Amino acid sequence: MASYLSDAPWPATKDELIDYAIRTGAPLEVVENLQSMEEEGGEIYESIEEIWPDYPTEEDYLWNEDEY
Repeated sequence: MASYLSDAPWPATKDELIDYAIRTGAPLEVVENLQSMEEEGGEIYESIEEIWPDYPTEEDYLWNEDEY
């Protein structure tokens, strides 16, 4: 899902993300996952981390940085 939404126009609402996924040709599973998200009345998501809390960030790839 992240690879299809990383370039989405953040911040975005659930409907905007669904529209973006459809327009960019994301697989049906991505669209269905977005549609199944619980939303609290037009909530605006600032980044992909808000819809996917386990999304890997740069910090996840900086292990053993002190060794180099």
